[in-house]
Amino acid sequence: MRFVDSASIVVKAGKGGDGCLSFRREKYITDGGPDGGDGGDGGSVYFVGQKNLNTLSDFRFKRLFKAKNGENGSSNNKRGKSAKDLIIEMPLGVKVYDFDTKEIIGEITQHKKMLLVAKGGFHGIGNTRFKSSINRSPRKTTKGTLGDVRNIAIELNIMADVGLLGMPNAGKSSLIRKISAAKPKVESYPFTTLYPSLGMVSFANKNITVADIPGLILNASDGAGLGFEFLKHLLRTKFLLHVVDIMPNDNSNPAENYLIIEKELKKYSKELFNKPRLLVINKIDLINDENKTIKKFLKSIDYNDDYIAISALTGKNCKNLIIKLFEFIEKNG
Repeated sequence: MRFVDSASIVVKAGKGGDGCLSFRREKYITDGGPDGGDGGDGGSVYFVGQKNLNTLSDFRFKRLFKAKNGENGSSNNKRGKSAKDLIIEMPLGVKVYDFDTKEIIGEITQHKKMLLVAKGGFHGIGNTRFKSSINRSPRKTTKGTLGDVRNIAIELNIMADVGLLGMPNAGKSSLIRKISAAKPKVESYPFTTLYPSLGMVSFANKNITVADIPGLILNASDGAGLGFEFLKHLLRTKFLLHVVDIMPNDNSNPAENYLIIEKELKKYSKELFNKPRLLVINKIDLINDENKTIKKFLKSIDYNDDYIAISALTGKNCKNLIIKLFEFIEKNG
């Protein structure tokens, strides 16, 4: 299954309704005059921000979005009904491009904020509107114009306060389940997380959002394992939690795993590498001598900064992590 953070779709605004050619027909009146009404405007296509969405997966299955046409005008000076605009919900953090020209159309950053991506066609004019002192019986009308048709590229960068990063199966999904109401899939094999998962963490009447980003691997900055698609989500977060599995199931070296991630961050982006982050040592429930094992790990990576050791499975120290996280954000925010 592919991690979906970009998609291409076609949006088609509605055509404007045609103006009507009509004359009144009244008893004993030979020439009742023009009474053709205007058409209605075609529906436009808008993207609107929706804070409860966090993937573009729906756009894998539907690629064409069409607004309705405006109705034609009719006799008795009746104007055709304008079509309703088509509203398409998008996750916050979506950048919208014209696929053909590569021009950026806009960015969705706020809940309920609307972005026009295809303008509906203008209504046609009925013959009534062409009546004048020198032309009492105009036979002229205009057709409604076509709506915009655009090939759209959409790209999602997750917007969150905190991003979780680490090797596959480091326990990030378990951690976000423990400290928030998010319920990402958790299994005992790598690459369980294929979509970013957002969780809301609350403490002392304050809230922060935490994003569980799919696990990284060696050469992620060069695109391995869909690395580019994962790493760029972290650019939109304010702070990072680097989660390390102290007892990996695959018998890999936790120190080497930690250094691989740090190297990939640095290779990918100086901005990303320089983001403030906190080291989280996970799965301490699996080790016998906690102090000795952690001390050895920290020495092997030459680490002297702040850290916290937890068990996302049992919840040990997770409350302390939440407190430390809020303190960390206040200090660095």
